[in-house]
Amino acid sequence: MKALLGQMREVNNMDDLRIIELYFNRDEQAIKETDTKYGKLCHSIAYNILNNHEDSEECVNDTYVSVWNTIPPIRPHNFMSFICKIARNLSLKRLEFMKRKKRSAEIILSLDELAAVLPDERYAPDVSDEDVGKLISKFLRSQEEYVRNVFIRKYFYFDSIREIAKCYSFTESKVKNMLFYTRNKLKDYLIKEGVEI
Repeated sequence: MKALLGQMREVNNMDDLRIIELYFNRDEQAIKETDTKYGKLCHSIAYNILNNHEDSEECVNDTYVSVWNTIPPIRPHNFMSFICKIARNLSLKRLEFMKRKKRSAEIILSLDELAAVLPDERYAPDVSDEDVGKLISKFLRSQEEYVRNVFIRKYFYFDSIREIAKCYSFTESKVKNMLFYTRNKLKDYLIKEGVEI
């Protein structure tokens, strides 16, 4: 059995050496051979990180481009480890990018929620941002500490609902309701203070 495994490893190594030579010869067949041998493995690595087939497929294609651009000059000793590491790193970079993109969308949504209760400059040009800021601070100081903290974490630090809920041991539903009621109270307070919304 050990002899058979050793022979299989040797055959795999020979196949890898042949694929690497194709890369050194700048033969595009290298990518096809790489896909045939390691495509499923690379896709599996990417999918385990990204949990999305389309994104995983893009990462696999990016992996092949990266390998093409790296060999030569590099001549990897263990081609399978080499390609898996590239697939993993590209998948992690893509995951980080997607998180940042999602984070940007969350920030825009937070700003939109808040904009709905703040004065529109077109209809209240005489109200300065500084005046509104002072009124918001005064309003928040009149709220219970946990309500104030949740509001600040959402609209100043742009924490997600999930992060806030976890931080205060609330349900996500409770955080959403708390923010909804606090925004409405803020709007009523600003109107009472003579700010045209």
